[in-house]
Amino acid sequence: MTFQTDSPEETQAVAQKLAALLRPGDLIAYRGGMGAGKTTFTAGLAKGLGSAAWVSSPTFALVHQYQGPIPLCHFDMFRITSLEDLYSTGFFDYLEGGAILAVEWSENIEAALPDPHITVEFTVGEGDRRTITITGDERFR
Repeated sequence: MTFQTDSPEETQAVAQKLAALLRPGDLIAYRGGMGAGKTTFTAGLAKGLGSAAWVSSPTFALVHQYQGPIPLCHFDMFRITSLEDLYSTGFFDYLEGGAILAVEWSENIEAALPDPHITVEFTVGEGDRRTITITGDERFR
């Protein structure tokens, strides 16, 4: 599935649509550079999953958890450069927790991503334009 958005609000609306299709244990691997809309998208996911929490980038905390009917764990793997670093985040424990995992900079942990997983790729256009492509599962065709 591919979407074009022209504002942060539209990006969040796409994420809310995705949230309606998610199941506990799903992992979403984000791809896209800085400022591409990954945290904005996660805010829409959290809202779509029933959380009223304020969503912020987990850059320094590495993971933020948002409670709701289905919990959402938002990871930032930007600084992860080794399997040892990844273990220190507790990432593997989260895989078994039944939450939905949203992983920024997933390309840094590509070898550790479980199959299947969902990929959301962000391409930045002019202004606030984003192309958001969701792949990896028959639910998104």
